[in-house]
Amino acid sequence: MSDASPTAPGPVPAHRQDGGPAPEPNSGGFLARAAAVTAALTVAGAVLGLLRDRTFAHVFGAGPDTDAFLVAWTVPEVAATLLIEDGLALVLVPAFSLAALRRDRGGLDPVRALVAATLPRLLAALAAAAALLAAAAPALVDLLAPGLPERALAVDCTRATATCALTFGLAGYCSAALRGHARFLAPATIYVAYNTGIITVLLVCGRAWGVRAAAAGVAVGGALMVAAQVPSLWRGMRRTGRRGARWRDPGPVGDASHGRGDPGGDRRSGARRTLRRHGGGHHRRGPRTIPGQRTPAKRPGRPGGAAGAVRLAMVAPVVVFALGRQCQTLIERHLAAPLPAGAISHLNYAQKVAQMPMVLSLMLCTVTFPVVARALAAGDTERARRRVEGDLLVAGAIVLLGGAVVVGCAPQIVEVLFQRGAFGPADTAATAAVMRVYALGLLAQTMVGVLVRSFFSAARPTWYPAATMLVCLAVTAGAGAWAAPQWGARGIAAANALGIACGALLLFAGAGRRPVGLARLRVGGELLKLTAAGAGAATACWWCAARVADPAAALAAGSLAATAAFPVLARAARVRGFAPLTLLRALSRPLTRPLTRRPRHAR
Repeated sequence: MSDASPTAPGPVPAHRQDGGPAPEPNSGGFLARAAAVTAALTVAGAVLGLLRDRTFAHVFGAGPDTDAFLVAWTVPEVAATLLIEDGLALVLVPAFSLAALRRDRGGLDPVRALVAATLPRLLAALAAAAALLAAAAPALVDLLAPGLPERALAVDCTRATATCALTFGLAGYCSAALRGHARFLAPATIYVAYNTGIITVLLVCGRAWGVRAAAAGVAVGGALMVAAQVPSLWRGMRRTGRRGARWRDPGPVGDASHGRGDPGGDRRSGARRTLRRHGGGHHRRGPRTIPGQRTPAKRPGRPGGAAGAVRLAMVAPVVVFALGRQCQTLIERHLAAPLPAGAISHLNYAQKVAQMPMVLSLMLCTVTFPVVARALAAGDTERARRRVEGDLLVAGAIVLLGGAVVVGCAPQIVEVLFQRGAFGPADTAATAAVMRVYALGLLAQTMVGVLVRSFFSAARPTWYPAATMLVCLAVTAGAGAWAAPQWGARGIAAANALGIACGALLLFAGAGRRPVGLARLRVGGELLKLTAAGAGAATACWWCAARVADPAAALAAGSLAATAAFPVLARAARVRGFAPLTLLRALSRPLTRPLTRRPRHAR
């Protein structure tokens, strides 16, 4: 990672529950290890997702039945965005991070207060939403895909997938609580569990139940997502409540670079000064009281407590943003419904594969989001700015390299993954063409994912990202309505790329003013250099893949060519602090340190 640095000075708990030293979550080594674990499990979940789509394509192909299921698939897609990836996480991760910062040695635990104030209400709302979705399934299908040939099948599948409104919400809540306390292992396993459940039900019941088996698999997979995280969350809550030992406090946010060049070593970071000024941290100075005066205890539900961090004014803009982002998919399927049978399926397969580089690039933000939230909560905007700028460059480099492979080897990727059984060569050609168009918007998708976290990490709610997404939706809908009759599914994909590009540019422009003061000209210049390197890598990938007949060998040759060309071109473009090499060094340091460290007896 580009600006990962040693931990800041400041008090941290000395030992874990097992007696070993507690790792510091703000250190470069901890972030690198967390990113490596998250990356490995994200890749595992993505591979299982591809295996899920491959199994689905092999069994059902691309036709009216698959179009019916993919309309119902909209429900888990929206639920994942709203309850796991964007909406709920953007609210709860900062709230849990702030609650961890406000912990005292002796008072009421604000984390437990936050859970008590939010979880029961959330459970009731999620259960009601699931019941409403199941009851309104016919109207929802008519709204999403008017004139769909297999309407009854789509209604059945939608009712089966409606359960994910409850299970995804619980999974997102557990994930936010764990990530807010620098616990990343269990949250990173949720998509492994989810896709395993879907694949299992597909293989066992696919022939007998048809595409309804995939909908039942969504319900099973959602329950497995919760089960994968509950043990870790329960252990943390039991330690807090029964033995008095608390989850590891993430500690004050800072950077060792604040103290570089200070030979005395007594310079305190700005974050630590802010924490002490506002009563945070472990070395807390008690409030001034008049002799004989009684200081009232702060109740958990009142404003200023940890539970007050989650309020309607903060939730509303996040919900509008998350729904606006996911509505791009709804617009695509609405526009594709009148097209020939299989168009929705081609869009779905192309989008799933093309977005894999974006998913992998945003794994870094999963780890660093709590760091940004704690930095802004402590008033350390400089730390937050450097973190967001570094994330933009690293994530941009990852997604551009992956996008180069998607553009250069699109036919080979689709043929290797999907072309078998009911999925024929015509489906391969149509899906590959759409995939290449989708890839044009990958960098914009990544920029939105990185930048929006800095907006919603601030203490004051902002409607700017939500307004940006509404503009993005208007562009997508207008361009798609014009392009779909002329170019079919490719025109819809192009409208998607255009709309998200507008949203990314607006967020990038707004990030220069608030909340972190991004250096737009410098970061924008580096991203343009990386984009040029990605275009050159895509050309090299296409040229090498076109000269190999076997699709798997062509994919391997193209991927190697892109991987070799991208760093060379980025270095030639003089990308500052070349992000991929910086990321590679940060991720490999925890693995290579035991090999390079001198033995104790040789020192």
